[in-house]
This record gives sequence, C-alpha cells and structure tokens, in this order.
Amino acid sequence: MKCALIIPSWIPEDIFSSKTAGSQINYWQPLGTLYVASALIQAGHEVRFYNGAFMPHQKIMSEISEFRPDIVGIYSTTFGWDKAVFTASELKKISRNFFTVVGGPYPVAVQEGCITDFPDIDAVVTGEGELTMIELADRLSENLSLSGLKGTVIREDGRIIKNPARELITDVDSLPFPARELLGDAMDYIPPPATYKRKPVAVIMTARGCNRNCLFCFQIDRERKYGIRQRSVDNVMQEIELCLSQGYREIKFIDDTLAADYDRALEIAHEIKKRGLDFTWFASACVHQVDLRLLKAFKEAGCWAILFGAESGVQENLNTLRKGITLQQTREAVKAAQKAGLTVYTPFLFGIPGQTFEDGLKTIEFACELNPDIANFHALTPFPGTDLFDNIDQYGTMSENLIDYTYQGAAFVPHSMTRDEIATLRQLAFKRFYSRPSFILKRLISLRNLNDLKAAVTGVRSMFWLWLKNDVFRHAESSSRNK
Repeated sequence: MKCALIIPSWIPEDIFSSKTAGSQINYWQPLGTLYVASALIQAGHEVRFYNGAFMPHQKIMSEISEFRPDIVGIYSTTFGWDKAVFTASELKKISRNFFTVVGGPYPVAVQEGCITDFPDIDAVVTGEGELTMIELADRLSENLSLSGLKGTVIREDGRIIKNPARELITDVDSLPFPARELLGDAMDYIPPPATYKRKPVAVIMTARGCNRNCLFCFQIDRERKYGIRQRSVDNVMQEIELCLSQGYREIKFIDDTLAADYDRALEIAHEIKKRGLDFTWFASACVHQVDLRLLKAFKEAGCWAILFGAESGVQENLNTLRKGITLQQTREAVKAAQKAGLTVYTPFLFGIPGQTFEDGLKTIEFACELNPDIANFHALTPFPGTDLFDNIDQYGTMSENLIDYTYQGAAFVPHSMTRDEIATLRQLAFKRFYSRPSFILKRLISLRNLNDLKAAVTGVRSMFWLWLKNDVFRHAESSSRNK
C-alpha cells in the first residue's frame, strides 16, 4: 500500500521564545517515525515522509494530493496535538478515503481520547508502531476488519473500539535500521548550537525503555515490566557503520542513559575504538552510573560531550522527583567527566512539587558551583502518561493550553510556587550562569572554529534579550486549572 508519514508543520517560535530560539532550536532526526517507515518498507509498502519542520503545511497537502496514499500516519507530541488534528482534517478535505492514523507520545498516552471527539482520525496507535502499522496496512490492503488489531484504537462501523495492547518488542535487533534515506538533506537535521562538533549528525538509540521511575518521565512501559531492551553491541556497530557510509560525521546516542549497563557501555566504547571508526559522539548518562574509567573510555572512542540530568540543587527536590541520585553523586560525575576531557551538559528543572522560590535560587547556585560547560533551565512539564500528570491534584495545577507542554512554558505550577516565579527563576538562572566572567573567559578560550563562533554569537544574542526583557519566558495566554 501507499503510506505517507507526516510530522505536521511547525516553526521554532511554536516552542521557544522568539528572543532565545536561535540558541535553543534543534531539528532532531525523528527516529520513531523513521523506524515505522523502515518496517513498512521492509514489509513491501511504499512510503513517503513529510517533515513539517522544513515544509509548510500547504506544500505537504499539495504533495499528499499528488501522491494519493492509502494510509497517512501523523506523528504528535503533546504540544503538537492541535496541529495533528488540523492536519487530519485537511487530509480528509482532499479525500475521505485517506485512512488517517495518529501515533507518537501524546496519542500513546491519551489513546481513545484522540479519536472520540475527532471524526477525521480513523485510528490511534497506542504503543510501539512498527509491527502495528505493518499489520494495519496488511489488513487494509485485504479489506479486513481492524477489530482485534493489537496496539490500536479504531473507528469502525460508527463505533470506537479499543483493541488489546500490543506486547513491546523484546528482540530489538530484529528491527530494520531507521529509514534515514527518507530525510532529504541530512545537513538540515542539527541539534542546538554548541551541542555538536561535526555535521551531519545522526541520532541512534541503542536500547529502548528505562528501569527507573522518575515522576515526570513518560515510558510506554508504564509498569516497567520489560525493563531496558538492549540491542546487541554488534547490531549497534552495524548501524554506526551504516551511518558513516551515508556520510554522517557525528552521532547522538539518545538512550535515556547509555550507561545503564556499565559493562555494555564500556564494550561499545572499546568496539568503536577497536574498529577505528572516525566520528564524534554525544551521550546521556545518570550520574550514579559512571566513573572516571568509563568516561575516559568514552573520550578515547570519540565521545566529546555527555549530559547528566542534574535537575535540582536541593536534595529534597531530587527525592520528590524520584531521581535516585544525590547532589554529591552529581558533583563527582561532573568532575570525573571534565577530568576525562568531556564537555558537560546539565539540565535543571523549576516547578518541582514542593519546590520553593528559595529552592530555585539554591539550584542556580548549585549550577554555578558545578560549573558545567552548558546548563539548561527548564520548566517541569506534566506530560500525559506520567505519574505527575495522573496525580496532578496532589502536586499542583496544570495549563489547559497544550502549547505550553514543551519544557519552555510553565505548563505545571506546584502548590508551593507561582507561574511568574517559575518564569523569573528560569530567566534569572540563564542570566546568572552565562554572565559569570569565569564562564565568558572559558568560552572565549575554547573557541576553535566557525561553528564555535556561531554558537557564541547566538548565545550573546539570547543573553541580550534576557537582560533587556523581563518576560522572555512568560506566556500571557496560558491558563491553569485543577485536573
């Protein structure tokens, strides 16, 4: 069958403040969609991909009208749901025969809520999409009923049917590699300035799932029954080598933590070095899962940067988030990574349940004490499907406006703070951290190439607005309610 996969059109200002978008914008390779595409292609279906990050809505609709697909899959995050609904509506105006199915984090979490009140949506994928989309396409091609199709909510004969959940894929080596050939110009897909060394940048996930239980984290495996489903090291190496043969020069490993299995992480690093693979790479890890030995092995294998989810400078806040780490472990991990020669990134959160404005100030002090190379300061977000969202009354209030669900707008306000205090803390944190003379001197000394210079310029531009305006992170139209 002819299948179209769409990420609805969006612009940076839909997510980021217009004053700071230049230093925050990123265009990730949409790995989930590319995995679904490769599975459909392997099953013999024709697939085209339309990325609204680079295509205006009307151009997508024009090309869809010409392609005339049998099935259209629409990807949606929480903040992008309105755009997904609009896209489905516009597709049905072209042809009522297009079978529209939605998937992605928001549909997986909300499930039948994505179809009940939206007549232009024919089905929802409620879990991993690869096997589900293959079976859906096969059934439609044979004019078979979708009743009983695992991993879906469907509209059939005027009824909405919630089919049984589909088991998660345990043999992740069995999946074909993401269909990056559908992306177009690989140079378009770049992370934020200062977060990559070489272009083009590929994104790889070496494992699925997480066995931790953070308050704000969304996982398809809500009960953590499957744990972490790891790909074999050899399978990971095959994908790395394929990416290099396609011209990619840097890789971002986007596992929740690459170091969940210490020995496996060490083996991946050793294997990259053993094979003499020439690429730079970036990874994330939990602070209590690394040590100097592992971080040195990463560095020797071409890793240049690592992200640690520091989140807060107050231990009580970390406990509330169920991070399972201590402030001292964060200090030690950052020191070890810097000693190994790695660039260190540490994101922090404001709006944690029970967090006070004074706690936020302590977090800013902690960020400056850690002195990572880059720090980011987000608003805690209650994404659907998380424990934070499900127990919102216990923790605070949440916004009715889905466009706030980006870590940028304060979609969640704990009982212990106000929305204005969260916005004030975010702006104050960026100003204090990035205006330190020691940090500025360090950045000037580290400038090595044109990419470094461009990153510095966008950073200076963002800092200009942060100092000039007091409302950079405020959204006037946001509203909150008790769930």
